[in-house]
Amino acid sequence: MKNSFALIEHQDASPEVKEIYDDTMKTLGIPFVLNWFKCQAGNPSLLRGNWAKLKATLCEGDVPNIIKQLIIFTVSSERKCNYCAEAHKLFADMMGKSLAEDPAFLITENMDSEWVPNSYKVAVRTVANAALSDGHVEASDFESLKAAGYSEGDIQELFAQADLVNMLNTIANISGIQIDNEIVELSYSL
Repeated sequence: MKNSFALIEHQDASPEVKEIYDDTMKTLGIPFVLNWFKCQAGNPSLLRGNWAKLKATLCEGDVPNIIKQLIIFTVSSERKCNYCAEAHKLFADMMGKSLAEDPAFLITENMDSEWVPNSYKVAVRTVANAALSDGHVEASDFESLKAAGYSEGDIQELFAQADLVNMLNTIANISGIQIDNEIVELSYSL
């Protein structure tokens, strides 16, 4: 699919958009602007609101970011959102290196590994199922998360990922964006 919206590069962006771009790069710890943001830059207020939601839901909070990345990767893969699946696979696999002694370990391909904490597995499975079933959860889902060591606040944060992945996938799919060349280059280093 061709891009539905123009991708506005940093050098071509308005001062307001450049400020948002700079915050995305700083917060995400990457030296480039993701296409997911570039495709929204034609509407600065939308970009600012979506970045604020993503930043608060994905980048802040008490739940380890790797769990959030794995949830987004899992749901995006199931929904065939190639952009989000590829981007969040890379981020999760980079973060997953700290869990294993094997330098070739890729967490997205080894979720059943003994190196992956059970609490991660429970969270990813439970929240991904909620996202893929239009938010359908049962009391047993909450009990599983509590038994895995998550507080009520953590559980709220985890389920917020189900909402976030809906937004991420919708924007990526509607816009028709392709995976960033910089992400492809980073993936070769894994």
